[in-house]
Amino acid sequence: MMRPFVLFAAFAVTLALATAAPESGPARAEHATASPEQLEKERSFRQYLLDHPEIVLDVIQLLRDRDQVADSERKRAALVAHRETLLNDPTSPVAGNPDGDVTIVEFFDYHCPYCKRVLPVVEAVLDEDPGVRLVYKEFPILGPESVVAARAGLAAFEQDPDKYPAFHDAMMSSRARLNETRIMEMAAEVGLDAGRLKADMAAPEIEATIARNRALAQALGISGTPAFVIGDRIVPGAIDLSTLKQLVARARSS
Repeated sequence: MMRPFVLFAAFAVTLALATAAPESGPARAEHATASPEQLEKERSFRQYLLDHPEIVLDVIQLLRDRDQVADSERKRAALVAHRETLLNDPTSPVAGNPDGDVTIVEFFDYHCPYCKRVLPVVEAVLDEDPGVRLVYKEFPILGPESVVAARAGLAAFEQDPDKYPAFHDAMMSSRARLNETRIMEMAAEVGLDAGRLKADMAAPEIEATIARNRALAQALGISGTPAFVIGDRIVPGAIDLSTLKQLVARARSS
């Protein structure tokens, strides 16, 4: 859907072009029925826009600002409406302090290079701040292999929640694509039962969790990875350590 400021810009350009070009066809017929007063107002309005193009830019900026405010309010309302699923879904793995006073929720894909880049940043915050709780939201958006990896991660959590962080880090640190063979090797390396893991990956509960995460992301306007929810903020992209610490501090103070 076109944003309001785009529509207005197109309208303004149309007016300017109409002023510069001779009238023909429907436009001439419409003007033939207009009163002299209406024609004069229209000419004055067009000429004013041409003489003061900065007004068009000001209005575009105003509409853009209003659009951003409206988008922020929609996201804030969605955070409130989906808060329980976001923070306390029992099928979502948790790391850090389970009773922490600040929760970071991360939507990620195991094949996302930016998720891999931000992994040490998230781990640094967990190491340095004992009051942080991290909720993992498996959000596979980069193809079938990402779905397989997400299924494996959730099955690992079901099998042994304490081994999930190590398994998560192993898959996230992999430079190669994660096919099922490599995933099973990693599972065995961190002490998981690879045979059971493979069987559990096909469980309908695993698919239901992924579907729930996708629906949650859509409700929050999240379409890419990584994406973080911290307090009342939705933050897309691979943020740096300083920014993540600031967001945690802001959430804690509020």
